[in-house]
Amino acid sequence: MAAFYLWLRRHPRLVDGVLAAALGILGLAPALAGGRYELVVISLVLVIPLVFRRDHPVAAFAIGITVGALQVLLDIQVNSIDLVIVVLLYTLAAYGRRRVSLAGLAICLAGSAAAVARWAPSSQLSLAHWVMIGFIMFAGSSLIAWVLGDSVRYRRAYYSSLEDRAARLERERDAQAQIAAAAERARIARELHDVIAHNVSVMVVQADGASYALDSSPERARQALGAIASTGRQALAEMRRMLGVLRSDDDATGLVPLPGIGQLGELLEQTRASGLDVSFTVQGVPGPLPGGLALAAYRIIQESLTNTRKHGGPRASARVLLRYCEDVLMLQITDDGRGATVADGAGHGLTGMRERVALYNGTLRTGPLPGGGYQVTARLPVVRGAVPAGQDDAPPGQDDAPPGQASPAPPQQAGAA
Repeated sequence: MAAFYLWLRRHPRLVDGVLAAALGILGLAPALAGGRYELVVISLVLVIPLVFRRDHPVAAFAIGITVGALQVLLDIQVNSIDLVIVVLLYTLAAYGRRRVSLAGLAICLAGSAAAVARWAPSSQLSLAHWVMIGFIMFAGSSLIAWVLGDSVRYRRAYYSSLEDRAARLERERDAQAQIAAAAERARIARELHDVIAHNVSVMVVQADGASYALDSSPERARQALGAIASTGRQALAEMRRMLGVLRSDDDATGLVPLPGIGQLGELLEQTRASGLDVSFTVQGVPGPLPGGLALAAYRIIQESLTNTRKHGGPRASARVLLRYCEDVLMLQITDDGRGATVADGAGHGLTGMRERVALYNGTLRTGPLPGGGYQVTARLPVVRGAVPAGQDDAPPGQDDAPPGQASPAPPQQAGAA
């Protein structure tokens, strides 16, 4: 039954043609039987608009009401075929605007009153009977047809709005999914770049040193190879840790440790082992930092040292300054090398730093210095009182500390890579 109903909805012109044929036979049969050929013409003129009533409801109703007015003026009483006017009023209410359908209803009610006034005096029935007939047959049927048509129009508009809303929500869901996928790809690319670029650059430097020292100093070559193996294991551990974060559920994400300020000592030692002389200075009073902000600071320092090692030259050195202000954590990484003369691949390093800084509404300045070298300065706002317990991320021991301030010991962080 549902399939048949859907088939009828797909062929509305066929349905209207069958309706027009049925009403035409209903009006033509008595007209031909009585030899009243004027009724044949009226019947044909009335049923033809039924075929295109859905596409042109106003024009079809106008034709029907014009024929009805001619019947009253020419005193041609037609009963059964006048049902076409009621069907056209229903169509006007269902497919046209409400203001137009209300005007059509008023015209039908006025036509009903005119018909009663025109035919009541010449009839044998009393005026009361004619008023009752006019109200039931003409006005009553017109009111019922208009109410049904208006209800169908309202329901169709309601269903259409629901379909539009569902389609809009589906488009928004797809767009949000695409945005989330793009953000996730960018995050994965940034993390992979931070992990791989730093460790691979260390391994390349150690491998170059081992190749030069292989004949002259086998011990130094052996140490370089050991550093390469250690760096490779660390890179694998960091990748496993990062993949654990990406694959874990939201509730378990916090169980996987991420590098922060407390791991800067290991980063600096690894950098020094690769041949880059690095000094580290902490100013101000260290305080607790959110895990995400500590990770951003670690990655910025890591990427800056990686760029120095790649572009600064063999005799370059770097200085890392970590300054704790009242509501700002400032990072400054300065080197005396040659600086980057060409773009670093696809530019993921600087792009990643900018994205991390922008995430915390901070500022980032990068560029060569007038006297030579390169400097990266990042300012990360710190919201005091917003760090949950257990997120105290202190810096490692530093080379230069302000007078009167002791170097805080790095916290011990538990967890497997």
